[in-house]
Amino acid sequence: MARIRQPRVAEILASRLRDDILSGRLKEGDELPSQESLFGEFGVSPPALREAIHLLETDGLISVRRGNVGGAIVQAPTAERTAHMISMVLQARAATPADVSEALLHLEPICAGMCAARVDRMTEVVPYLQAEIDAQTAQFDDVGQYVPNARRFHEALVSRCGNEPMILLIGSLELIWSAHESSVWSDDGDPTAMVDKTRRAALRDHQRLLAAIRDGNAARAVRLAQDHLAAARRNTLAFGSDKTIEAKRMSDGVRRKDPVR
Repeated sequence: MARIRQPRVAEILASRLRDDILSGRLKEGDELPSQESLFGEFGVSPPALREAIHLLETDGLISVRRGNVGGAIVQAPTAERTAHMISMVLQARAATPADVSEALLHLEPICAGMCAARVDRMTEVVPYLQAEIDAQTAQFDDVGQYVPNARRFHEALVSRCGNEPMILLIGSLELIWSAHESSVWSDDGDPTAMVDKTRRAALRDHQRLLAAIRDGNAARAVRLAQDHLAAARRNTLAFGSDKTIEAKRMSDGVRRKDPVR
């Protein structure tokens, strides 16, 4: 019979600290207890403690600062960090932006239908989508801001569907596609290609989709989302066909949102 391996002291300590982070007992930006405190609480050796810290750093749950102001800072899991990891895997597998947008073409309409089916949609969905549409409308003539504003509508649509696994997984794809789409229409690309007619059509689609969700018409919400995504996909891929998924675009976004450096 195969011998069952006993967990090492470092693994046990790392597991305890991991549970504290994931349960919220240790929060984003908190410092881990001092080495002296951990020595006293767990009675572990310095090498075991260092290994436990390394395991948590590998998990991405802490950020270790070296030097005179060193210390281990809690870095709670986020959708941005998850999207960054997924983007690296996709890049390693030579997946294309077209692959990501095709996945969203099938998955995002499901979220739209779920939003429309929520009994609490008038408080938990509609105000959030309306806020994004208001931002789009207010900055409609600013071509450089329009695409990021429009992408936030899609991200909000997924984030309000009410199912945490879908929010995390589909939301990660949304962030990856948003990074790609923003690069296509940014000042580094050709923002003038996002003509007034295209922007008006996209805004109108968002308004119609919100109306279907407000009315609780899940079937119509799904259909409108499918049609809108198909059109948006064609527009972006027409100008960004030479682009590839670049994980560094996601890492730039994580750094901007990450309070721990």
